[in-house]
Amino acid sequence: MKTELDSLATALYVTTDDLLKELPHPAPWRPAIGIAPQLSDAELVTLAMMQAMLGFTSEARWLRHSRSHLRHLFPYLPKQPGYNKRLRKAAELLRRVTRLLATDTTVWSDDVWVVDSTPVECGRSRETVKRSDLAGWAEYGYCASHSRFLWACTWSAPCRACPSPSP
Repeated sequence: MKTELDSLATALYVTTDDLLKELPHPAPWRPAIGIAPQLSDAELVTLAMMQAMLGFTSEARWLRHSRSHLRHLFPYLPKQPGYNKRLRKAAELLRRVTRLLATDTTVWSDDVWVVDSTPVECGRSRETVKRSDLAGWAEYGYCASHSRFLWACTWSAPCRACPSPSP
């Protein structure tokens, strides 16, 4: 697992670094004269992407984990306040890299999307199911979160024929 994580970090870093060399304008502005940051923008983006992919929601926990497991990849790791400030200033860069990584995969251009969403109930009675125009779209199934069987659409944007879900 450690080798795979190292390979992931390396691939993310190289991709981000190449992007920054091609298009330097998404990176946060810095004056020509001054103290250069010890953590490069490519390293910052790599850390942020890995934090998201590995499911760390707390920046402090992620930095603690990084210090103990990723020190050989990142010689300098900022403290939590500095990491947070740098992330906020690099928000546009993170968006660009995320989009680049998404468009670089086959999932981006695939015509089948896998979506996990709350089912939007379309009907309960057998008569409703028989006369509905949603025959090819909605399915009858069990919703564990509501503990009941229902006939529903299971995509994130409800169709016009389905009632909007109640809050």
